[in-house]
Amino acid sequence: MSLFEPYSLGTLRLQNRIVMAPMTRSRAPGNVPNDLMAEYYGQRSSAGLIVTEGTAPSPNGLGYARIPGNFSAAQAEGWRKVAAAAHRGGAKIFMQLMHTGRITHALNLPSGAEIVAPSAVAAAGEMWTDASGMQKLPVPRAFETHEIERVIEEYVAASRNAVAAGFDGIELHGANGYLIEQFLNVGTNRRTDAYGGSLENRNRFAIEVAAAVAKAIGADKTGIRLSPFNTFNDMVGDYPEIPRQYEALAAAFGRLGLAYVHVVQYAKVGEPLVRAIKKAFGRTLIINGGLDRAKAEAAIDAGLADLAAFATAFLANPDLPRRLKERLPLNPPRPDTFYTPGPVGYTDYQAA
Repeated sequence: MSLFEPYSLGTLRLQNRIVMAPMTRSRAPGNVPNDLMAEYYGQRSSAGLIVTEGTAPSPNGLGYARIPGNFSAAQAEGWRKVAAAAHRGGAKIFMQLMHTGRITHALNLPSGAEIVAPSAVAAAGEMWTDASGMQKLPVPRAFETHEIERVIEEYVAASRNAVAAGFDGIELHGANGYLIEQFLNVGTNRRTDAYGGSLENRNRFAIEVAAAVAKAIGADKTGIRLSPFNTFNDMVGDYPEIPRQYEALAAAFGRLGLAYVHVVQYAKVGEPLVRAIKKAFGRTLIINGGLDRAKAEAAIDAGLADLAAFATAFLANPDLPRRLKERLPLNPPRPDTFYTPGPVGYTDYQAA
């Protein structure tokens, strides 16, 4: 099967099997999507599917400087321009909803927001704040059990906002050490209620969020990103239950009928677990991490995945599908501009 053939993702017809992976780019001053962002996504709309940068479902989820949210009218209006720009080039577009949980600093949050997580466990390391540069990550406040329902409703409201703004669906960020994975992981979840302890309890929040969003906007409009063995953001990257835990998650998402599961760093996860996740889920699987054309096609041809996601290669090459198909050389990315404001290193990469 070719990367360049159309693919049916539920009721959506993708123009190819190439996915633009979600990438935080910190180009939303005031946490509101803007015309520059619409230009950026429009430039990359030859993808089959675009998954946006991580987008906060609530003020508490705005972990990084200048990342967008989708909980206000102004934000929804900004996103409307982004969806329209992606669709003009033929891409389908899902908004990634990312609540950062403990990975934030008060200087990156708006007035009235607070740092909350499954447990009061700080992550090691520092993060950038525009106000005061690098700052140590603080200890979060642990959610009370009764607060969790409200957090789930924040995801639901943001999902409805995304669909109303013209998006084809949403991706829940259950990877890379953010809130959903903080519930999943033994190092960050030390709860003793129904959301902690056993792997079934640690899976509960992810499944309840997915179920609530799927009920609100449709399971065919709901995907989720997962990162077994992840160590980013100071997560415990290896414990014996991981294969069984993620197979159980995949089976639950399959029963919900979600559109896809998106596995990060699939080579690190390993073929046995990727295959087990795909079998348990029984629907579309996206892989991401270290891919080129040959690796992506080999994984698809081997039945390991259905779609292949590219990150920095898509940042640096707005016409990536054409370059891959015609075997054209790729622009190199410029890491020093990944998170800087403005068009440099964002919309100024040239097409072939």
